[in-house]
Amino acid sequence: MARKCFYSFHYAPDHFRASQVRNIGVIEGNQSVSDNDWEAVTKGGDAAITTWIANQMKGRSCAVILVGAGTANRKWINHEIVSAWDDKMGVVGIRIHGLKHSDGQTANSGANPFDYINYGNTGKKLSAIVKCYNPAGTDSKERYAWISEHLENAVEEAVKIRENN
Repeated sequence: MARKCFYSFHYAPDHFRASQVRNIGVIEGNQSVSDNDWEAVTKGGDAAITTWIANQMKGRSCAVILVGAGTANRKWINHEIVSAWDDKMGVVGIRIHGLKHSDGQTANSGANPFDYINYGNTGKKLSAIVKCYNPAGTDSKERYAWISEHLENAVEEAVKIRENN
């Protein structure tokens, strides 16, 4: 049975790439939100966004952070990472900058979002524990194939890493 995962990503620039990954189907993900739905959530302010994220994470075993050029250190991405970790969910990053957007273009690689999250009061960053994969391949098709082949294993590994930390 496929794991239930929460997908986290920078919506505006990466929703098309994120949809490609979500449509692979090797893990069950949270439902995508339309622009109109997200606009309604954000009108409720931080409390409404926090509640929406918590509801989306319920019953999930792993947060898959889809890392694009501008994902790292965004307020709500950081919140989702910390919430997932604190709720004992696995957390894993998959870089998606190499997948084509709807305009056929790829993007530049962004920073590792786990470099911006402290691991408790150890002085370490979460990136010392959590993996952020950069899919192999020289083009979008090869990187998509890598994600399709390895996503399920990356999620399983993330769950085990969290169980041990």
